Amino acid sequence: MKLGRENHRKSPALSSSAADVRSRWMLVTGIICVAAALRAPFTSVGPLLEMIRDDLGLSNTLAGAITTLPLLAFALLSPFAPQLARRLGLPNILMLAMLTLSMGILVRSASGTVTFFAGTAMIGLSIAVCNVLLPGLIKGKFPHRIGLMTGVYTVSMNICAAAASGVSVPLATSAGLGWRGTLALWFVIAALATIFWIPQMKSLGQSSAGAVRSSAVRIWRSPLAWQVTLFMGLQSLLYYVLISWFSVILGERGMTPGHAGWILSLMQLAQLPFTFFVPLWAGRMKNQRLLVVITFVLFIIGILGVWLGRTELMALWAICIGIGGGFAFGLAMMFFSLRTRTVQEASELSGMAQSAGYLLAAAGPALFGLLHDAAGSWNAPLALLAGACVLLFVAGMGAGRDRYVGDRL
Repeated sequence: MKLGRENHRKSPALSSSAADVRSRWMLVTGIICVAAALRAPFTSVGPLLEMIRDDLGLSNTLAGAITTLPLLAFALLSPFAPQLARRLGLPNILMLAMLTLSMGILVRSASGTVTFFAGTAMIGLSIAVCNVLLPGLIKGKFPHRIGLMTGVYTVSMNICAAAASGVSVPLATSAGLGWRGTLALWFVIAALATIFWIPQMKSLGQSSAGAVRSSAVRIWRSPLAWQVTLFMGLQSLLYYVLISWFSVILGERGMTPGHAGWILSLMQLAQLPFTFFVPLWAGRMKNQRLLVVITFVLFIIGILGVWLGRTELMALWAICIGIGGGFAFGLAMMFFSLRTRTVQEASELSGMAQSAGYLLAAAGPALFGLLHDAAGSWNAPLALLAGACVLLFVAGMGAGRDRYVGDRL
């Protein structure tokens, strides 16, 4: 009887442990699904840009705004996302963001120019909220697995981003979906992410009620926070400039559009493994300066190779840039957690860095093109990118120190 009573007393604990494991795996699945939905609606537009422009009768300026508008939405809403989470609750605001994202995808493909840009704005605002709050959620729920979960989160985003870029044109042309059907197709991923997030409304509701509270650290006055912000912004600028102009540069070097597209895809594929592994490595290091050095070396070799190197080695230069981009993005995501002590500090640092960072990134492609038009060659624009790499290195060496944003330097 005594043994039976002991087993009876243990069973609720065992049951509770099993429930915790199931809840944790449901949260991991929810994060993966949300991350997968955050890039495909954005990266699927670029390959279809000419088709969209011609069908809607847009000027080149308005067509360029299709890419710029989400980045501006990221910049404008990112600082306010932590405040929204405090008022509405973290799980609630993330659910609202996913619902808005799903609706925005459908609105964007509905009819004319007005709905297209309205849907694009909805998508940008939704992604901004998730971008800011998910790193803080990971820090709060997986304090001993921050590197692993950040790697899972980033690689989920980038795999879907690369896939969306690659399949958009075949779906629109060969499959006969057109650009509207192709862009609307990503509603499926957003809707699935929304469904998988529903269980988190209850499981996170109680635990996160006090997790997102006002921070005593003045993030915007922290030199370390500005170093993280500059690192985030410069790596975003490098990414969006190269995504926008790399194929054009290769075309002027004599490559066919098909060959140039393959090189661009190679660059994006090269970064994927490192968006997973770099957060793991960063989380195990006392400081991340060695990873910053590797990032700089890879970027500068790749960009100088594109600028001054042999065209026959362009695939090698693209791989260097891609791996450097994987290092930079993984580090930027980890700095939000590694340089803060609390969930709220991580969310506020994420909001600050992504606000100023995406504002800088939004200006990058236009400035790059303007320099090319003014100089009549790619020398000045590529010199600008090399200079951005140097600034990235300087900011990264500061951000990579073993410090917190509230520390006195």
